[in-house]
Amino acid sequence: MKFVTLLVFPFAAALASTVPFKGCQQKVKESIHGPPRGWYKHAPAPKHHMLELKIALSQPRFPELEQHLWEISDPSHARYGAYLSKQETETLMAPHPETLAVVSEWLTLHGLAEEEVIHSSARDWVTIRVPVGLAEEMLDTTYHVYKHAETGEIILRTTSYSLPDILHHHVDLIQPTTMFARFKAFKSTLHWNNQAQPAAPCPPGETITGPAGNPVDASCNSTITLSCLRQLYNAENYKTTATNCNKLGITGYLDQYANNKDLQQFYLAQNPSACGSNYTLISIHGGKNNQSYEAAGDEANLDTQFGFGLVWPTPGTFYTTAGQPPYIPDLVDPTNLNEPYTYWLEHLLSQNDIPQTISTSYGDNEQTVPYTYATRVCAGMASLSARGVSLLFSSGDGGVGDGNPDPATQLCKSNDGRNVTKFLPVFPASCPYVTAVGGTVNIPETAASLSGGGFSDYFARPAYQEAAVSEYLAMLAPGTFKGLYNSTGRAYPDVAAQAESFSIIYQGQENSATGTSCASPAFAGFVSMLNDARINAGKTPLGFLNPLLYSTGYTALNDITQGNNPGCGTLGFNATVGWDPVTGHGTPNFEKLKALVLALP
Repeated sequence: MKFVTLLVFPFAAALASTVPFKGCQQKVKESIHGPPRGWYKHAPAPKHHMLELKIALSQPRFPELEQHLWEISDPSHARYGAYLSKQETETLMAPHPETLAVVSEWLTLHGLAEEEVIHSSARDWVTIRVPVGLAEEMLDTTYHVYKHAETGEIILRTTSYSLPDILHHHVDLIQPTTMFARFKAFKSTLHWNNQAQPAAPCPPGETITGPAGNPVDASCNSTITLSCLRQLYNAENYKTTATNCNKLGITGYLDQYANNKDLQQFYLAQNPSACGSNYTLISIHGGKNNQSYEAAGDEANLDTQFGFGLVWPTPGTFYTTAGQPPYIPDLVDPTNLNEPYTYWLEHLLSQNDIPQTISTSYGDNEQTVPYTYATRVCAGMASLSARGVSLLFSSGDGGVGDGNPDPATQLCKSNDGRNVTKFLPVFPASCPYVTAVGGTVNIPETAASLSGGGFSDYFARPAYQEAAVSEYLAMLAPGTFKGLYNSTGRAYPDVAAQAESFSIIYQGQENSATGTSCASPAFAGFVSMLNDARINAGKTPLGFLNPLLYSTGYTALNDITQGNNPGCGTLGFNATVGWDPVTGHGTPNFEKLKALVLALP
């Protein structure tokens, strides 16, 4: 394919002198009916408060990038595994030169000098820091301080903003404006071991039969350890390599710090060979690394302990990304954002060397994320996938919505002004360019009732899952959940793994963690092992997994056929033979998967 050279900023600015901004009418670019449930207007926004605005410029060649992704991720295609380079993806992500010119002129008219404008590596994102007063002038809007009634969180947002009509097809979105998503970690309450219900005693040496027909320690039915996962998913004897450039990445947001003392204590208990080993810490947008016990993050500890513990000695990378700090109205300087994915994506896409497998355990209800933001972040995920990265995301912990089967007390309401009951899909798990991981429990495995699953309201169902999902929908009785979900949307999860009673170390003590936050790093660990095997065999890493999983990969997964995921006043969907919106295609059988992926080109 032919790649174009991008115009540099000064030349683009020079072109802009002919842009007829005078007389341009301001038109609403984006608006929402009101703040989502739980948020209320707290106070006016101080005009002097500094906002860091991120401006997403249009990407006219994204359909080309998407087509590349489908081809290089399809095991039956001649280009399978022929991933794009950083330069090639940036060329396909880049805005048109005219877009750079028009936006440059608009920023100049509002007094922003060239050195005050920061461009992403592909020049598709622009970042500026401006006072609220100037932002309100530029966007023809009024910001307010909003407070969350339940958590007390305070953020600065608006419910509508406008742009000159000439900018509308050059700018996809500007945030923070209308986005109230909280991107919480998907994890149920952390259970202290001394408060947990005592497990039924298992006689020493007693085993039960795992899904691969191999013996599994009976204790794994009450507590999940690294050894349990390797036994259960048939990877007991696989040894990873430290020197073949394979890496596993774990993301951390919302001031979640991975505590190194806890990690070493965990290694001592569950993988003594890893004691003394470390991981690479990468700070993004001022992400911190507080190592005090008080600051230890239960989510970050869970992700790093099980993710890095499973794949050792494969090198690990932990990304600590700043996001959603408290907003204090009488301080001038603090940035106010809760959209960490854009910063994380911008950083990774600017790098030449990226881990081949990355797990993320964060997300929020799709409807709290503006459609423009969701589609743009999802496009960034596609760009990473096109470079050969396997992206895994927790599917959520609320079943089909809030986890509540009681119609009288359920909280699944639309935020479009109609306030109707509906299932609540989760983003980014609903993005069609990532692999969403649901949850299971027990041996034999059944669906965990908390396992998030359903159908996106934003993203259409991709071709790779059409047959499997249509087969599931055909099994539902006519009228099932009528009006509660979008039967044509991207369906998730794609796969699953154990999600309850993970034994972790938190603040120096043994604890039990539950949620699809357990499942995503666990499944990612086995994907990283598969990449290790392929790289050792001189092959490319697996990259975007879903076309493989839905074509032939499902034959090497353990199909989960029991359980359901209640929520929104219903019992939710049922797990069944084949794909289902509770556990996807099932849990990994590593040895079968390894044989399958080593047979691929």
